[in-house]
Amino acid sequence: MDETSEGAFCMACNGCATSTRLDFEFSMAFQPIYDAVDERVWGYEALVRGLSGEGAFQVLSQVSPEQKYRFDQDCRVKAIELASRLFPEGEDLKLSINFMPNAVYEPAACLRATLLAAARCSFPTSSIMFEFTENEEIADTGHLTNIITEYRKHGFTTAIDDFGAGHAGLGLLVEFQPDLIKIDMKLVRGVDGSPARQAVIGGIVGIAEDLGMTVLAEGIESEAEFLFLKARGIRLFQGYWFAKPEFEKLPRLRFGVVPDIGAVA
Repeated sequence: MDETSEGAFCMACNGCATSTRLDFEFSMAFQPIYDAVDERVWGYEALVRGLSGEGAFQVLSQVSPEQKYRFDQDCRVKAIELASRLFPEGEDLKLSINFMPNAVYEPAACLRATLLAAARCSFPTSSIMFEFTENEEIADTGHLTNIITEYRKHGFTTAIDDFGAGHAGLGLLVEFQPDLIKIDMKLVRGVDGSPARQAVIGGIVGIAEDLGMTVLAEGIESEAEFLFLKARGIRLFQGYWFAKPEFEKLPRLRFGVVPDIGAVA
């Protein structure tokens, strides 16, 4: 489908038709997610950056309320376009994309640009994971449930980001169960020496197992944190100890970060 047709298709969505276009440009950095069971890179999270590598805060501070929907849509397209060029052929990798639930007005309509970008770039929808993150409280959990239900119809993986911090807590799991939960770095930091953190994370791991969800620990910054959480049954990991995000590149895991593995593309 050409750009003209894609634009017309997107404009069929009311949110896209009425939102203000962005008056700035941005790109993405990528950070690996490590699978400690298969001892391989499981996927990469796309993190918004300015064109000169400026951090997410500087980009997000430019987004006006009227541009929120458009920004959310454009981030998805940019992440898919870059990943389709960067991901090695034949590798079973996930692309993790953040989205703001309160920027999604009608789940099916708001997926159109995403599906068109995936088709245009020959990027399988089964390789896409959506992390929902929102600094503000999600007032309508029914709406979020509808979003997740619609996304699963198209083969997307769904995840709660920053679980255990802010509004992303146990109450959300009562209403719906995503495929994956990412334990917030504030709970992870120093967990190897903190009985309180160990107890809380142990509870989260147990709940996730009962509900059939995978757990990812984010913000890993030391070998001690990694080894402790791995021994407690957590499979997926992300953090500076493995690799820092790199602008428009797929970073390699630090050499020797995992015994007998070395650097992984």
